[in-house]
Amino acid sequence: MIKGLVSIIMSSYNSSSFLDDSIMSVINQSYVDWELLITDDCSQDYSVELIQKYTEIDHRIKLFSLNRNVGAAAARNNSLEKASGKYIAFLDSDDIWLNNKLECQLAFMKLNDYAFTFSAYDKISELGEKLSKIIYVPRSVTYNQLLRNTIIGCLTVIIDKDKIGDFRMPIIKSAHDTGLWLSILKRGFIAYGLNEVLATYRVVSNSNTANKWKAANNVWKLYRDIEKLSILQTLFCFCLYSFNSTKKRI
Repeated sequence: MIKGLVSIIMSSYNSSSFLDDSIMSVINQSYVDWELLITDDCSQDYSVELIQKYTEIDHRIKLFSLNRNVGAAAARNNSLEKASGKYIAFLDSDDIWLNNKLECQLAFMKLNDYAFTFSAYDKISELGEKLSKIIYVPRSVTYNQLLRNTIIGCLTVIIDKDKIGDFRMPIIKSAHDTGLWLSILKRGFIAYGLNEVLATYRVVSNSNTANKWKAANNVWKLYRDIEKLSILQTLFCFCLYSFNSTKKRI
């Protein structure tokens, strides 16, 4: 039997159009021992009011409102600081989980005694239309492999905090999730992939990842400023990252 509280980390910024779908996908999980920790990053829409409605319906949902905009990485870290679960999972405020996501992935972790796992996922448009692309994942990813292929979808990750220890996301504009995975894998851990679609990524036009030039620039900064790679190492990894990123979109 699977046991253990799952702390679900979510940041929200002007996400009122998508929050209902994201939050309901957590409420509808077949695995019920979870807490959803939402840090609102000073939204200007009615995100806070919407989230408050859910906190009154389900005590497992907790809202933390920031009085100034600090960015997604710092907002996620705020939720991480409040987390009390054995397991840490991530879900963005515009993405969706399948109903069996937690149950299936936690069983996969327990069966194999894994500390860090991720899964395949599919995509929908901003309007919720199903896109044909499915992002399949490898059986495992090491530090050096992740440098060359940012294949780990943040919305699919579950980490056993008892095994990994405490962690925070690096404070950079984008690619902070990849920065976190790299910091964990650099310590000798391996991320294990479950090649089953358990989550749905929403392609939103104004997101950082939707702006390919900006995303690429942030990956370059991650290599140079956070991972401290040499120019030659950065060029090598960046070329492979660009190739694999293009392949994911085709």
